[in-house]
Amino acid sequence: MSNFKEKILLCTFTTKNKLSEILKDIESNYNISDNKIIILYNVANPDELFCIYNCFDIGDVDHLDRTILLHRKKSTNTLYTINSLNKLIAHLTGSENKNYKINWNNYRNILLLIKDDKLLEIHTKLLLVNYRKIIN
Repeated sequence: MSNFKEKILLCTFTTKNKLSEILKDIESNYNISDNKIIILYNVANPDELFCIYNCFDIGDVDHLDRTILLHRKKSTNTLYTINSLNKLIAHLTGSENKNYKINWNNYRNILLLIKDDKLLEIHTKLLLVNYRKIIN
């Protein structure tokens, strides 16, 4: 058995007034890769923030509240859940075609999520990379 631990990408949802508290919770609950937490905001609602970070696989440890597992298309900075990817493909093709090639440029700087069984496309912008200024 290998000692290699796989990194996973997590997103914790918060607001501006709770950001400092959430960053402390993230730091104390997870082994953050590269000590880096990227903070994005929702262009349509700038008070809505997304803390994006890689951490080492946490196994059976419970996630923080309002935290989900994400995947990322690096070239377009598209963030998505597997369910939202499947919903996007079904929306674009009318079926769950696993071989469909998505034009990721159409989803640049977008967070794809599912809410109430509907696909959400949240346009994001970078707020902050150096989160330590907030919690120190």
